[in-house]
Amino acid sequence: MAVIHHCPYRPLHTLFSSSSSTTFWPSRLSRVWPRSFSHTHNNTTPPPSSPPHQPNTSTRISSQIGVAIDDSDKVRVLKHKMELLDIKCDDFVTPGRYHHLYCPKCKGGQSMVRSLSLHIIQDGGFAMWRCFHTECGWAGQVFADGRAAYNGVGKKVNSSGQISEESLGLEPLGAKLITYFAERMISAKTLRRNAVMQLASDKNVIAFTYRQNGLLVGCKYRTIKKRFWQEKGTEKMLYGIDDINDVAEIIIVEGEIDKLSLEEAGFCNCVSVPAGAPEKVSTKELPSVQKDLAYQYLWNCKENLDKVSRIILATDGDISGQALAEELARRLGKDRCWQVRWPKKDDSCCFKDANEVLKYMGPVALKKVIKDAELYQQHIASQVLKSS
Repeated sequence: MAVIHHCPYRPLHTLFSSSSSTTFWPSRLSRVWPRSFSHTHNNTTPPPSSPPHQPNTSTRISSQIGVAIDDSDKVRVLKHKMELLDIKCDDFVTPGRYHHLYCPKCKGGQSMVRSLSLHIIQDGGFAMWRCFHTECGWAGQVFADGRAAYNGVGKKVNSSGQISEESLGLEPLGAKLITYFAERMISAKTLRRNAVMQLASDKNVIAFTYRQNGLLVGCKYRTIKKRFWQEKGTEKMLYGIDDINDVAEIIIVEGEIDKLSLEEAGFCNCVSVPAGAPEKVSTKELPSVQKDLAYQYLWNCKENLDKVSRIILATDGDISGQALAEELARRLGKDRCWQVRWPKKDDSCCFKDANEVLKYMGPVALKKVIKDAELYQQHIASQVLKSS
């Protein structure tokens, strides 16, 4: 039976506080995870040493200072800037990898663990870090070309690399977009609790704010005509990640509006993938964590997902949605996955997703769909029998 987690109402001022801002950082940076999620893992295992970096000899042009600098020069600049902040970057710290270092702020706490996760992007353009010690959480970002921290096209942020609603040009939803959501049976209360906003410069653009521990860490934009794009410079993560902290059962959907729809049916223990679905299931073996770029949002949220014993996959009912469900199940473990079966719309087809069911059948029907989810492997077997 699906577990309903009630959604606590959070006042609007706590969601849209002008002081709430955070640095671009991955929710978890680790290089030693296995290819699929396990219920038990050793957090004390140190990461393996990185091989010596072979500098890229190709030069790149810095648009800020107008001179050519190669990637090795960029890395040297980044390391110098981080050393001024007491981040000790030894020779093994190389671009394109995740490194665990000692945090200069908390020193790793009483256990003196390497709690600072540091990542330099592959081309050496910038570095970002976060301390995962529970009593610290220090995070930041530096750039190689001397600019102030930069996020997205034409969006400047403060020198520490933090983003906020103001820096992204966001404002509370206006009447037009509130009406748009109301037509899809999504209430203003649900929109407020999930901090859904709009672009101040274009009031037809919805802004789904991605938050972790209540702080803004990314943003995905959607027009009424279903054009999507994401804020650049942020790590991928699941939408609504704070809603699955310390729960045993979660629901994963294919879009932000579907997550909001499930909240209308009483389910808050729901997250959405940030980037839609693949066209088909890959026939290749699962790639390593470092190369699994299309599903990096799962690895970035691994700590949350490791605590879960039951995962209900409520992806879209089309071919791409089924492919996404399979790719998720391969990584999360099929033995703890369930799959929804969307009800029939007419004699020839079924409803496509959670919002369609909510809109045309109501929240009670949507709740029943979730409660009637089937074991994933059983669901796949029944689908094969139907097609044969």
